[in-house]
Amino acid sequence: MSEPRWLNDTEMQAWTGFLETYELLSRLVDRQLREDGGVTQVQYEILTRLDESPERRRRMTELADLMVCSRSGLTYQVSQLEKAGLLKRETDASDERGVFAILTDAGLALLERAAPGHLQTVRDGFVDVLSAEQVDQLADIMAVTRKHLRGISGLCYGSSPQK
Repeated sequence: MSEPRWLNDTEMQAWTGFLETYELLSRLVDRQLREDGGVTQVQYEILTRLDESPERRRRMTELADLMVCSRSGLTYQVSQLEKAGLLKRETDASDERGVFAILTDAGLALLERAAPGHLQTVRDGFVDVLSAEQVDQLADIMAVTRKHLRGISGLCYGSSPQK
Protein backbone atom coordinates (compact mmCIF):
# COMPACT_ATOMS: atom_id res chain seq x y z
CA MET A 1 0.00 0.00 0.00
CA SER A 2 1.38 3.38 -0.99
CA GLU A 3 1.83 6.33 1.35
CA PRO A 4 -1.18 8.70 1.29
CA ARG A 5 -0.74 12.03 -0.48
CA TRP A 6 -1.22 14.35 2.47
CA LEU A 7 -2.65 17.79 1.82
CA ASN A 8 -0.16 20.61 1.94
CA ASP A 9 -0.96 23.74 3.96
CA THR A 10 -2.64 25.54 1.06
CA GLU A 11 -4.69 22.49 0.07
CA MET A 12 -5.76 21.97 3.68
CA GLN A 13 -6.71 25.63 3.98
CA ALA A 14 -8.79 25.36 0.77
CA TRP A 15 -10.51 22.16 1.94
CA THR A 16 -11.36 23.29 5.46
CA GLY A 17 -12.33 26.74 4.15
CA PHE A 18 -14.72 25.11 1.69
CA LEU A 19 -16.30 22.97 4.43
CA GLU A 20 -16.72 25.83 6.88
CA THR A 21 -18.02 28.23 4.23
CA TYR A 22 -20.54 25.65 2.99
CA GLU A 23 -21.86 25.02 6.51
CA LEU A 24 -22.11 28.71 7.38
CA LEU A 25 -23.84 29.60 4.11
CA SER A 26 -26.23 26.66 4.47
CA ARG A 27 -27.21 27.80 7.95
CA LEU A 28 -27.65 31.41 6.81
CA VAL A 29 -29.79 30.47 3.81
CA ASP A 30 -31.81 27.92 5.78
CA ARG A 31 -32.56 30.50 8.49
CA GLN A 32 -33.76 33.05 5.93
CA LEU A 33 -35.95 30.52 4.12
CA ARG A 34 -37.55 29.31 7.35
CA GLU A 35 -38.28 32.91 8.36
CA ASP A 36 -39.57 34.12 4.97
CA GLY A 37 -41.18 30.96 3.62
CA GLY A 38 -41.49 28.38 6.37
CA VAL A 39 -39.45 25.89 4.35
CA THR A 40 -35.97 24.42 4.55
CA GLN A 41 -33.25 25.00 1.99
CA VAL A 42 -33.83 21.51 0.55
CA GLN A 43 -37.57 22.11 0.26
CA TYR A 44 -36.98 25.49 -1.39
CA GLU A 45 -34.64 23.84 -3.90
CA ILE A 46 -37.29 21.22 -4.72
CA LEU A 47 -39.86 23.94 -5.36
CA THR A 48 -37.35 25.92 -7.43
CA ARG A 49 -36.45 22.89 -9.55
CA LEU A 50 -40.14 22.32 -10.24
CA ASP A 51 -40.67 25.99 -11.10
CA GLU A 52 -37.82 25.78 -13.64
CA SER A 53 -39.30 22.65 -15.25
CA PRO A 54 -41.71 22.58 -18.19
CA GLU A 55 -45.29 22.80 -16.91
CA ARG A 56 -43.81 23.12 -13.36
CA ARG A 57 -43.55 19.32 -13.12
CA ARG A 58 -40.80 16.72 -13.05
CA ARG A 59 -40.59 12.97 -12.57
CA MET A 60 -39.52 12.07 -9.05
CA THR A 61 -36.52 10.06 -10.32
CA GLU A 62 -35.27 13.05 -12.34
CA LEU A 63 -35.82 15.35 -9.38
CA ALA A 64 -33.81 13.04 -7.10
CA ASP A 65 -30.92 13.12 -9.56
CA LEU A 66 -31.02 16.90 -9.85
CA MET A 67 -31.14 17.27 -6.09
CA VAL A 68 -28.38 14.68 -5.52
CA CYS A 69 -30.44 12.97 -2.86
CA SER A 70 -31.81 9.51 -2.29
CA ARG A 71 -35.25 8.70 -3.61
CA SER A 72 -36.45 7.97 -0.08
CA GLY A 73 -35.09 11.28 1.19
CA LEU A 74 -36.77 13.11 -1.67
CA THR A 75 -40.04 11.27 -1.05
CA TYR A 76 -40.03 12.43 2.57
CA GLN A 77 -39.43 16.07 1.62
CA VAL A 78 -42.04 15.93 -1.16
CA SER A 79 -44.54 14.45 1.32
CA GLN A 80 -43.96 17.39 3.67
CA LEU A 81 -44.41 19.87 0.83
CA GLU A 82 -47.53 18.05 -0.36
CA LYS A 83 -49.06 18.20 3.14
CA ALA A 84 -48.42 21.95 3.11
CA GLY A 85 -50.17 22.24 -0.28
CA LEU A 86 -47.03 23.50 -2.03
CA LEU A 87 -46.87 20.66 -4.52
CA LYS A 88 -48.86 17.61 -5.54
CA ARG A 89 -47.97 14.20 -6.89
CA GLU A 90 -49.52 12.58 -9.89
CA THR A 91 -48.99 9.18 -11.52
CA ASP A 92 -47.52 9.32 -15.02
CA ALA A 93 -50.39 8.35 -17.36
CA SER A 94 -47.91 6.86 -19.86
CA ASP A 95 -46.01 4.83 -17.23
CA GLU A 96 -47.85 3.86 -14.05
CA ARG A 97 -44.53 3.25 -12.27
CA GLY A 98 -43.59 6.89 -12.72
CA VAL A 99 -44.72 9.71 -10.47
CA PHE A 100 -44.59 13.43 -11.15
CA ALA A 101 -44.09 16.14 -8.55
CA ILE A 102 -46.03 19.23 -9.61
CA LEU A 103 -45.69 22.74 -8.21
CA THR A 104 -49.01 24.17 -7.04
CA ASP A 105 -50.10 27.80 -7.17
CA ALA A 106 -49.45 27.96 -3.41
CA GLY A 107 -45.91 26.67 -3.99
CA LEU A 108 -45.34 29.27 -6.67
CA ALA A 109 -46.65 31.99 -4.33
CA LEU A 110 -44.23 30.82 -1.63
CA LEU A 111 -41.32 31.04 -4.08
CA GLU A 112 -42.35 34.53 -5.10
CA ARG A 113 -42.58 35.57 -1.44
CA ALA A 114 -39.27 34.00 -0.33
CA ALA A 115 -37.15 34.66 -3.45
CA PRO A 116 -36.24 38.31 -2.79
CA GLY A 117 -34.89 37.55 0.69
CA HIS A 118 -33.21 34.40 -0.57
CA LEU A 119 -31.43 36.28 -3.34
CA GLN A 120 -30.34 39.02 -0.94
CA THR A 121 -29.00 36.42 1.50
CA VAL A 122 -27.02 34.69 -1.25
CA ARG A 123 -25.64 38.03 -2.43
CA ASP A 124 -24.78 39.31 1.07
CA GLY A 125 -23.25 36.05 2.28
CA PHE A 126 -21.51 34.88 -0.86
CA VAL A 127 -21.64 36.55 -4.28
CA ASP A 128 -21.07 40.18 -3.36
CA VAL A 129 -18.08 39.48 -1.09
CA LEU A 130 -16.20 38.16 -4.15
CA SER A 131 -14.88 40.06 -7.14
CA ALA A 132 -16.37 39.34 -10.57
CA GLU A 133 -13.14 37.52 -11.44
CA GLN A 134 -13.39 35.34 -8.32
CA VAL A 135 -17.01 34.47 -9.14
CA ASP A 136 -15.96 33.46 -12.66
CA GLN A 137 -13.11 31.34 -11.28
CA LEU A 138 -15.36 29.71 -8.70
CA ALA A 139 -17.99 28.92 -11.34
CA ASP A 140 -15.29 27.21 -13.41
CA ILE A 141 -13.96 25.30 -10.39
CA MET A 142 -17.43 24.10 -9.42
CA ALA A 143 -18.19 23.00 -13.00
CA VAL A 144 -15.03 20.89 -13.10
CA THR A 145 -15.53 19.28 -9.69
CA ARG A 146 -19.29 18.73 -10.25
CA LYS A 147 -18.63 16.97 -13.57
CA HIS A 148 -15.93 14.82 -11.96
CA LEU A 149 -18.10 13.87 -8.97
CA ARG A 150 -21.20 13.14 -11.07
CA GLY A 151 -19.07 10.70 -13.05
CA ILE A 152 -18.30 8.57 -9.99
CA SER A 153 -20.56 5.55 -9.93
CA GLY A 154 -23.07 5.42 -7.09
CA LEU A 155 -22.99 9.08 -6.06
CA CYS A 156 -26.02 10.11 -8.12
CA TYR A 157 -29.27 8.24 -7.75
CA GLY A 158 -30.84 8.93 -11.13
CA SER A 159 -29.64 7.73 -14.48
CA SER A 160 -28.92 10.99 -16.30
CA PRO A 161 -25.48 12.56 -15.84
CA GLN A 162 -25.41 16.35 -15.40
CA LYS A 163 -23.22 18.79 -17.28
